[in-house]
Amino acid sequence: MKGLILSGGTGSRLRPLTYTGAKQLIPVGNKPILFYAIEALRDSGVTDIAIIVGDTRAEIRAAVGDGSAFGARITFIEQERPLGLAHAVKIAQDFLGDDSFIMFLGDNLVRGGVDSFVRQFLSSSPAALVLLSEVPEPQHFGVVELEDGRVKRLVEKPKVPPSNLALVGVYLFQSDIFRAVDAIQPSARGELEITDAIQWLVDNGHTVEPHQIRGWWKDTGRPDDVLDANRLMLEALERDVRGEVDEHSHVVGRVQIGAGSRVVRSTLRGPIVIGDNVVIEDAYIGPFTSISDRAKIYRTEIENSVVLEESHIESAYRIDGSLIGRRVQIVPAVNKPKTIHLVLGDDSRCEF
Repeated sequence: MKGLILSGGTGSRLRPLTYTGAKQLIPVGNKPILFYAIEALRDSGVTDIAIIVGDTRAEIRAAVGDGSAFGARITFIEQERPLGLAHAVKIAQDFLGDDSFIMFLGDNLVRGGVDSFVRQFLSSSPAALVLLSEVPEPQHFGVVELEDGRVKRLVEKPKVPPSNLALVGVYLFQSDIFRAVDAIQPSARGELEITDAIQWLVDNGHTVEPHQIRGWWKDTGRPDDVLDANRLMLEALERDVRGEVDEHSHVVGRVQIGAGSRVVRSTLRGPIVIGDNVVIEDAYIGPFTSISDRAKIYRTEIENSVVLEESHIESAYRIDGSLIGRRVQIVPAVNKPKTIHLVLGDDSRCEF
């Protein structure tokens, strides 16, 4: 079995962060979201993996490399522009050949990995196996209607959803899917929809098995989703302090501090992950916060937030529920609000 990871989207719902970087490389728990997908495939025994890339191809190639760091072999396939999930399958046909494969959307997270789904698929050998999850707003997803435990109908982002079962961004296919992709036409939004291709399999007598996941799954397409995913990932954090903590600081609970980092006259209350070469002085870092490499945090209270690398934060007020890009500066000025909510893009500067 081979793997196919889709990493070519524009990330429009995460702007301004994605004006200057790939959405799949935004860190959750200080690890790029894309890396979780690669590791999930590797841990299920799938090590021959292709990644579909678009405008951010150079950044993703640089971050992933040839895959050897993950114990995998990575091939990159360029998609001229986002033309749909089924189009990604189509352009990967030469790589996939006649092998079965698992397709993983590169901005999705599935707690617990995909090993059990791979084993189920290999055991029963359906034409396709789709992962489903109950969601409160199914109109924003591909939605599946079941009948007697089998997939009956799939609809992409329906105005009136036939169920609350959304397609999770993980699909397992036999090579029959290529016939389905060749048979469908672009949708009204000009894309080859994977829901239409799977519907073709259903309509032409192929077995499509559903599997409703019981653990959590996150599509990290919006800032709030990234923060939720960060919280969920940090729940499993183990304490590991490699940096320097002075005698005037307090580190409580499950906290990771990377090599070369310094904590001075500060309180850290986990779960928290702090990258390498970070400086934290006279600060309070509260639960569910991730701070990436080379950030500097002075005289600040921050919690339930994600701070990307090389940002400088010095604030007299509490920062909560915020997603802060690379090289952002939040610096003192004449000021008003005590609590602020931020989504700042790379190289931003904020005075308050």
